[in-house]
Amino acid sequence: MRLLCDEMLAGFGRWLRAAGYDTALARPGRPDRELVERAAAEGRVLLTADRLLARRRTTARILLLQNDFEADAAIVKRELGIDWLLAPFSRCVMDNTVLHEAGPEAMAKVPAEARGLPGPFMACPTCGRVYWPGSHVKRMRARLETWAGRA
Repeated sequence: MRLLCDEMLAGFGRWLRAAGYDTALARPGRPDRELVERAAAEGRVLLTADRLLARRRTTARILLLQNDFEADAAIVKRELGIDWLLAPFSRCVMDNTVLHEAGPEAMAKVPAEARGLPGPFMACPTCGRVYWPGSHVKRMRARLETWAGRA
């Protein structure tokens, strides 16, 4: 499933990426018409917190969210069948790129005390961000598990 979040839902879009979903984020200030056209052209579901935009009749599927992470997680799970544990940390939360196993150069960015953790260690080939099973990823994973109903 491919998704597009309007600018109000950029933070939530990063959580969808963390779960493994191809989620584009609208650039700030884009007109509604452009968002609808992009969603239709790219086969994406447009997620918005804008009630007027959500009421538009269009070929693109538009889903109204609340701009509240907990409520929105439940809405997309119910309405779109989102599996919050689809493929955790398989996409970069910042730029949506598919992550690759971290090589030696990426591993050099990981704190020495974290290198002995069981992994996985993943890296974004676009921005260079490295993901490892440290406290930040563990906290995010716990939230994904809660939203999936498996906590």
